[in-house]
Amino acid sequence: MKKSLDEHAERFSEHADAYDEDQDSAAYRACVDFVVEHAAPESDDVVLDLGTGTGAIAFALAPDAREIIGRDISDGMLDKAREKADERGVENVSFGDGRFRAPIVDRPVDIVTSNFAMHHLGDDEKREAIDTIADLGPRRIVLGDVMLFGDDDPDAPFYSPEVDDPATVGVLADAFTDAGYALTGVEMVTEQAGVLVAEQVDSD
Repeated sequence: MKKSLDEHAERFSEHADAYDEDQDSAAYRACVDFVVEHAAPESDDVVLDLGTGTGAIAFALAPDAREIIGRDISDGMLDKAREKADERGVENVSFGDGRFRAPIVDRPVDIVTSNFAMHHLGDDEKREAIDTIADLGPRRIVLGDVMLFGDDDPDAPFYSPEVDDPATVGVLADAFTDAGYALTGVEMVTEQAGVLVAEQVDSD
């Protein structure tokens, strides 16, 4: 991880008010759509959205799920998400502090989603995060993020090398497999961004 969690939290809090308007890239929007499509919660499902930001994924999934739990490290982002929930009258979402390697929930969840957040962690930290998420027992994990499908192109990065640390798809796939999940979906949006879908392997 190239910056500390507190540094990342402060950076995102500073941009919280303008964050929604700034996320206008086609790749980001495509990843959001794929995460929502593949999460596909049922009416009884509890969904944990990690790195929830201002709630783009959380609000998109709320009409179809029983409950959405949004977790983020940025107070500014969480305040904006709560403001949007109040404005929209969405009552089955809640937002609070939570980190990838210590998601704060007091019960099992059915689905875990994350979009454009885990790439701030180093590869070993991503593996630890996926293990921590798997311990919650979700049947499905949907990860949209900056990820490398081929050789990295330092001359045309989709991401900011000074703050981001994307993994290859292979590294992420291995982490899911080792945590007891099978990769059931891969959506390549660009060679540097995409969505992975992992389903819990039946141990019976």
